[in-house]
Amino acid sequence: MKIYTKTGDKGQTALYGGTRVSKASARVDSYGNIDELNSFIGIAKSHIGDEEVLKQLKKIQFDLFTVGSEAATPVDKLMLANGKSRLPLVISDIEIEELENWMDAFDEKLEPLQYFILPGGGKAATFLHAARTICRRAERSLVFLNESEEVRPELIKYLNRLSDYLFVLARYISKINNEPEEYWNPNER
Repeated sequence: MKIYTKTGDKGQTALYGGTRVSKASARVDSYGNIDELNSFIGIAKSHIGDEEVLKQLKKIQFDLFTVGSEAATPVDKLMLANGKSRLPLVISDIEIEELENWMDAFDEKLEPLQYFILPGGGKAATFLHAARTICRRAERSLVFLNESEEVRPELIKYLNRLSDYLFVLARYISKINNEPEEYWNPNER
């Protein structure tokens, strides 16, 4: 099987379920942002040595494929004619709570925030901060899509929580790597 199909050469692509749309559509933009986020998490992983963190990030990458597959599926195509779900997996409150639990565990090991943190640190923390901003964009794109086509609220909630997780994780990685955080303190200008 060849990787190229030539079916997108005129600026259209097929959604899950077969509907063809412009590659500039809000739906395609949303799952493209999710794909970009997943790639940046992969870059961050290549600079992290903590096995527990790597295990969490691998699970998150798996979950992002689940989010992306649903983002690529119009709501009217989620169910097959036989009444079964088209998608084998969907994001639920379980995955959202998992992110919250991981965040809480990291947060217990961190100093309380007093100021905004300037994105940076070592390579891993810097890529996690970049992933966080891409996650926010992915969330905004799903919210935008939801204004014209229904999106299950769990998808938006998951991305919202994931951006928080990535922020806390960037702080945690900086701490375990002995990399100082730089603050945005308006009083020190």
